[in-house]
Amino acid sequence: MGTSLPSREKQVREVIDRLEEAYPDSSISLRFSNRLELLIAVILSAQCTDERVNAETEHLFEKYDGPEDYAAVDQEELAEDLNSITYYNNKASYIREACQQILDEHDGEVPDTMSELTDLPGVGRKTANVVLQHGHDVVEGVVVDTHVQRITRRLGITEQSSPDAIERELMDLVPESEWQQLTHLFISHGRATCTARNPDCGDCTLEDICPSSKVDSERDLASGDRW
Repeated sequence: MGTSLPSREKQVREVIDRLEEAYPDSSISLRFSNRLELLIAVILSAQCTDERVNAETEHLFEKYDGPEDYAAVDQEELAEDLNSITYYNNKASYIREACQQILDEHDGEVPDTMSELTDLPGVGRKTANVVLQHGHDVVEGVVVDTHVQRITRRLGITEQSSPDAIERELMDLVPESEWQQLTHLFISHGRATCTARNPDCGDCTLEDICPSSKVDSERDLASGDRW
């Protein structure tokens, strides 16, 4: 890395402070009423907007109740219920298999450890972190979704590309008490301003401390007294 850890710590502190002021009510946007619904919603959210997932789960959660319902339903029927979701066939399979495993190995309860969650079909570390944080009040890491990946790299906080590597860096840079909220802040900012294709740099609260800003590209981004 070209920037020292203390410098990046100061940078991240400033980023968090500004984003907290800009998005004071930032929180998870998926709708759910229990841990199983949360797990299913997060599985469905992979490469799909939360808005679309919420629209789909509104009727899905009325039709299906516990893991028994999802494990017993025919694959084609569940896939049809999810047909507005990206990769709905694969996700239907993940949900059915995960629910069967929850019944077989966890007495019908969504597990509360990283290793047990990531052992479920369709569940990676990002999904497990969300379920732990919002379903079990357990914070073991930072949820790194596409918004977090994009914004941390644009800000120069990390040069890593894989979610796991980015998560490790953020866990070193950010106090554990802020790991959960950090993700919500980046997601809010990614949706409102720092979008993937056309970021609104001119109206960005981080513009003057972002090395990727399109505003005043002649600014000396390498200045040692920036932080």
